[in-house]
Amino acid sequence: MKFDIMRDHLLAGLNDVMKAVSSKTTIPILTGIKLDVTNEGLNLTGSDADITIQKFIPAEENGEQIMNITTTGSIVLQARMFNEIVRKLPTNDVEIEVTNGFATDIRSGKSEFHLIGLDASEYPLLPEVSAEQQFSIPTDLLKSIIRETVFAVSASESRPVLTGVNWKIQEDELICVATDSHRLASRKTKLEHLPIGVSSVVIPGKSLNELNKILEDSTNPVQIVMTNQQVLFKTEDVLFFSRLLEGNYPDTSRLIPEDFKTNVTINGKALLQAIDRASLLAREDRNNVVRFETLEENAVEISSNSPEIGKVQEQIQVEALDGEALKISFSAKYMMEALKAIDGQDVIIQFTGAMRPFILRSVLDDSILQLILPVRTY
Repeated sequence: MKFDIMRDHLLAGLNDVMKAVSSKTTIPILTGIKLDVTNEGLNLTGSDADITIQKFIPAEENGEQIMNITTTGSIVLQARMFNEIVRKLPTNDVEIEVTNGFATDIRSGKSEFHLIGLDASEYPLLPEVSAEQQFSIPTDLLKSIIRETVFAVSASESRPVLTGVNWKIQEDELICVATDSHRLASRKTKLEHLPIGVSSVVIPGKSLNELNKILEDSTNPVQIVMTNQQVLFKTEDVLFFSRLLEGNYPDTSRLIPEDFKTNVTINGKALLQAIDRASLLAREDRNNVVRFETLEENAVEISSNSPEIGKVQEQIQVEALDGEALKISFSAKYMMEALKAIDGQDVIIQFTGAMRPFILRSVLDDSILQLILPVRTY
């Protein structure tokens, strides 16, 4: 195998596939990155057995020659070392050649590295998925769905299924739900040509966070294939496979209250900033709790009290307030993350009582729903 390639293209590809490589893997070959050179270009593959990312670098793109291929072939190179070497090469022209066995030479300018590679045939094959169950989603919409739900997954492995986001297909709607049993984030999206074979999967939160980083610069639609064991996200030049979490995701629909005693419509940005200020005093406290109280004449009070530090209180005018008077306490962190997911729009907060879960929605768009359980302080 022998080819030369522009260093910046190689580095960009490595940046993507390195997101799947873990130093903690129990399978030694997965500490490496697989290079597959064909006449069309270079495929880079990285995997930790849970996530597999493959990036394709074409030999030619928009009339620009990115690679010159002398002979095709495959090799696995130690990921961290190969990435560091490419990052520090002196020129933008890189030549890579596999000579006797798996010995690999990397040349750039007057610099030459010799690495001992591994047999590419030992590297796990990509999972087989059928394209029949494929549907398409705009990249910016997929990134919004991830941003609006993934923060609410559980960080605890005691219930592994809650460390993922439940993607459910119901007729023409994709419903994505995350919960850690103290709060819940839900996003509904109407899409065309949704598959009928697989109706519910749980995608690890870690996988969705890594996918989001890869989609940063992408604008083309993402093709999604869901199976019972894997989900595949395909862009023009990246294949992103993730294993799914096993177990039954809890039925969260019955957690969402339908009758409300107090409704508050308020500017989301103003509320977020007030809670951020109140949490300055609550931050030292383990629970980071702030209090929320309705007042007369369309106002609410946000306050926090720390016996060692002091207290803070702030009043905010609201756009509408109806129903019973209310005092409630909640985690500042949970409330701020919910408000960030709704992204600064006016929100309606609906309460069913001081110790019952409450929900937040955007006034403009009811496809996003956030639910938070209060904290007992009063």
